[in-house]
Amino acid sequence: MSDIPQSVVYYSRPMKPRGQTKQKQTPTSEEDDPLFSNLDLFLFTLIIGLIVYWFMSRKKAEPIPEFKKMPMTRETSFIEKMKKTGRNIVVFYGSQTGTAEEFANRLSKDAQRYGMKGMAADPEEYDMCELSRLSEIDNSLAIFCMATYGEGDPTDNAQDFYDWLQEHDGELDGVNYTVFALGNKTYEHYNAMGVYVDKRLEELGAKRVFDLGMGDDDGNLEEDFVTWREQFWPAMCEHFGVEASGEDSSIRQYELKEHNDINMNKVYTGELGRLKSFDIQKPPFDSKNPFLAPVTVNRKLNKAGDRYLMHLELDITGSKMRYDSGDHVAVYPTNDTTIVTKLGQVLGVDLDTVISLNNLDEESNKKHPFPCPTTYRTALTHYLDIMHPPRTNVLYELAQYATDIKDQENMRKMASSSPEGKALYQSFVLEDHRNILAILEDIPSLRPPIDHLCELLPRLQARYYSIASSSKVHPNSIHVCAVLVEYTTRTGRLTKGVATNWLKNKVAGDNGHKSIVPMYIRKSQFRLPFKASNPVIMIGPGTGIAPFIGFVQERGWLKEQGKEVGETVLYFGCRHKNEDYLYQEELEEAEKKGVITQLNVAFSRDQEQKVYVQHLLRANKEDLWRQIHKDNAHIYICGDARNMARDVQTAFYEIIEELGGVTRAQATDYIKKLMTKGRYSQDVWS
Repeated sequence: MSDIPQSVVYYSRPMKPRGQTKQKQTPTSEEDDPLFSNLDLFLFTLIIGLIVYWFMSRKKAEPIPEFKKMPMTRETSFIEKMKKTGRNIVVFYGSQTGTAEEFANRLSKDAQRYGMKGMAADPEEYDMCELSRLSEIDNSLAIFCMATYGEGDPTDNAQDFYDWLQEHDGELDGVNYTVFALGNKTYEHYNAMGVYVDKRLEELGAKRVFDLGMGDDDGNLEEDFVTWREQFWPAMCEHFGVEASGEDSSIRQYELKEHNDINMNKVYTGELGRLKSFDIQKPPFDSKNPFLAPVTVNRKLNKAGDRYLMHLELDITGSKMRYDSGDHVAVYPTNDTTIVTKLGQVLGVDLDTVISLNNLDEESNKKHPFPCPTTYRTALTHYLDIMHPPRTNVLYELAQYATDIKDQENMRKMASSSPEGKALYQSFVLEDHRNILAILEDIPSLRPPIDHLCELLPRLQARYYSIASSSKVHPNSIHVCAVLVEYTTRTGRLTKGVATNWLKNKVAGDNGHKSIVPMYIRKSQFRLPFKASNPVIMIGPGTGIAPFIGFVQERGWLKEQGKEVGETVLYFGCRHKNEDYLYQEELEEAEKKGVITQLNVAFSRDQEQKVYVQHLLRANKEDLWRQIHKDNAHIYICGDARNMARDVQTAFYEIIEELGGVTRAQATDYIKKLMTKGRYSQDVWS
């Protein structure tokens, strides 16, 4: 549509007065006055003319715009962009939490050191059908940094690319590629997306020029990446017949601009997308436009013990957001202001300086590393991850600013793939849990420019929580169950989890000041069966109980509607009955009403021998086998992936093996078939 205001003038013709009937005319004398005199007619015409002139002169008539196809503001052809900017390497990333994107940026930046030119690219922003044209560019290469999300699924931004790979049957002859996969070995479908992309590209005729890299976040993902990368680049130099430039100095991607005289209404204060989106909220709400949900309830869940478990309720009235039981709520936390202030003090800068970091590559779709213009304080509070131990590339880039040569050497060593360097990074950074402030405090000769530090730090990511309510019962409220993360490191520093400490301090109330949480809903495949008459078996110790609170609420609501509801079996586990039996009253009330048909609770430390949920599963094996094998029960597991989910799956293998009279291999296949049918679902984390 045109943005030109249109003036509309309505013309009408004189009409016969309503209710007036046609009468017989009678002769009149010459002396009778006419209805309108000449003067009246003149004045009437003048007034009409003035009115028309006033309407017409308010806005000069403008020609009707000719609707030509406007040029795209964003280039969707990565091939044309590469040709235009002289690039020969494109690094695509499938990223959910930002790590794969970070790796892609590092590889694209590396290319310059090896005599090539690269660009990082989000597959969601480009037409991936053009991949077959990559061979038009000499010495070209496509690198794919692909993370796996959920149950072996692509990340949100790689979904369309994944669909294209499945449907595409064209040829990719002449396309050179390699893949680095990011995953976690504790999950069933370890690196499934990276493995699939690697295999599928080869099937389509592309040429793998370097072996698939496998990054394991359960081990040391950074080390896996650095090791792969340091072998990859020399192999590429050999493959393309180029020599490394030998340029080992820092390559800046952004330049600093300070704003000394700027309208503060044009400065970002924490918004993720549209400026002032937190002042004027407009749906739809998503990752770039979160809804500011007031906190209506924030209470401690556990009665005693040394941990702090909390239940929060977020009001989504008026947001037009809808959720289903099993969905996730994504929240955007902010960093601890005391850590931010300390960073400013250590670096000796005014955190309230308004700045922009502008991409030196004018052709890049990513103009800034975070919303700009903004202040250093806002960037460090809302946009940058200052609590996570920095990756090796950050140490490498910052090393040049250490005035002590020994410090420089150690920082560069930690960024290398040498055994000594890996061991030093593992010990000094990872095991000691040093964040960037701790590193600056413990390496006093290191005082980098704050703008370069802001360029290097990764973005602060949303945190995802399983929703602990049902929209059938709470349509305007989303419930969250979380455990406070807080621990003391080997260096004696108290480290606090960013999101859980931020949530804990969200005071509920209607005293004029409402605590708000920027959030949006992320859909999940963790769903109750379509037929309510199917039995459900839910296994969720600790905060893994969260989605099952929603499931139980929904099954109760269905019963109230007169629907036939199958068996609802819950296995919950905690340490002590009198300390951390979460939602005890609600669960026992549901059992009393017959909503929960079996409530099985393992109190692991209330007796000498520890008892976990997998022990209760084995104790109820006959019931479980009947529910699964005869009654088509759906199994749901939520909680820790590293130990609990694996132990529960082993318990199911044993039950199927024993009562089904099959081998372990057949039992494993049985569970896989249940997964394929959507009858064995996991919502787990490590």
